[in-house]
Amino acid sequence: MTVPKAAFSAFSVLLAFMFSAPTGYAQQAPAVVVAPARIVDLRESVDLTGRVVATQKVDIRARVAGFLEAVNFKEGQKVTAGTQLYQVEDGAYRAAVQEIEGSIEAAEAQRDLAVLEQERAKQLIATNTISQAKVDTANAEVKKAEADLVKLRGSKQSADLNLSYTKITAPFDGVLGLSTADVGALVGPDTGPLVTLTKLDPIYVEFPVSTSLLLTYRERVLKGMTPGGANVGLTLPNGTEYPLKGTIDFIGSNVAQGTDTVTVRAQFDNPNALLLDGTLVRVTLEQSDKQDVLAVPQEAVQRDQQGAFVMVVDAASKVELRRIDVERSARGLSVVSKGLKEGENVITEGVGKVRPGIVVDAAAATGG
Repeated sequence: MTVPKAAFSAFSVLLAFMFSAPTGYAQQAPAVVVAPARIVDLRESVDLTGRVVATQKVDIRARVAGFLEAVNFKEGQKVTAGTQLYQVEDGAYRAAVQEIEGSIEAAEAQRDLAVLEQERAKQLIATNTISQAKVDTANAEVKKAEADLVKLRGSKQSADLNLSYTKITAPFDGVLGLSTADVGALVGPDTGPLVTLTKLDPIYVEFPVSTSLLLTYRERVLKGMTPGGANVGLTLPNGTEYPLKGTIDFIGSNVAQGTDTVTVRAQFDNPNALLLDGTLVRVTLEQSDKQDVLAVPQEAVQRDQQGAFVMVVDAASKVELRRIDVERSARGLSVVSKGLKEGENVITEGVGKVRPGIVVDAAAATGG
């Protein structure tokens, strides 16, 4: 029986496909992405929530009563210590000073007269012209005159002080808030704050630290595992990083029982007033000294009942399951203390498609 040429040709193509297709699929290696284990400076750090607190903040009040004659600033203005902010009508206070000055002059004249009488009495007693009682009276008059002068001079100091209070000045450098009184307003000790003065440079950031974290840190410092000191960074509410670093200048000595935390404070330079009193910020505490460690991308680390492992791709593109010890993770990286060497490639993408012993088509991770 003769087989038609067309049928024989189709049968040949089918046989070729049957024998060649499986072989082709067996040779196709899974595509994966790998990254090398690298030595990086991965300092220990922790993120906390903090609040900006002014280093100095006071309510400016009038210390004497009177009508405001002048307001010498613009709201929101930066001022230096000693800048005059308000002027209270001072006529009555000047008059009080002048009146006391006159009383002092009269008392000094009375004192001088008493001294002359005292000297005359001493001379007369020597010749037995007057009695001892007259001398005692003259001595007493001198002491009384001197006492009156002490009292008047104290009143003069008080009057001078009240007069000085009519000029209300800034006690330190800072930024002024809104004024609550205008020219012509009657002010005094009982009228409340006239304006708030806030010092913004330098400025504080206070943040709570859990007692467990603080104790662990101190134990590591004592054992020499972590150097003392930390860099303090800030992230602002809009997500941008504050350009200047701070220094810790206070650690509380008591624990807040409700939250089991200790208050820590850091000081920052704030020349452009980017940090405002009361702002909520994210605080990053980072180890101050460089710490070089062996690390791999966090996504490369897998875990099972036996612990952590990675899939390593060797020079022949063969996959090996490698058990590792992970010390910690930070900034998307896992610190490997045992099981890997620098430069070994681990699979970061496509790990679900592989098994130990197979050959893979490995591509380097972007930036890896």
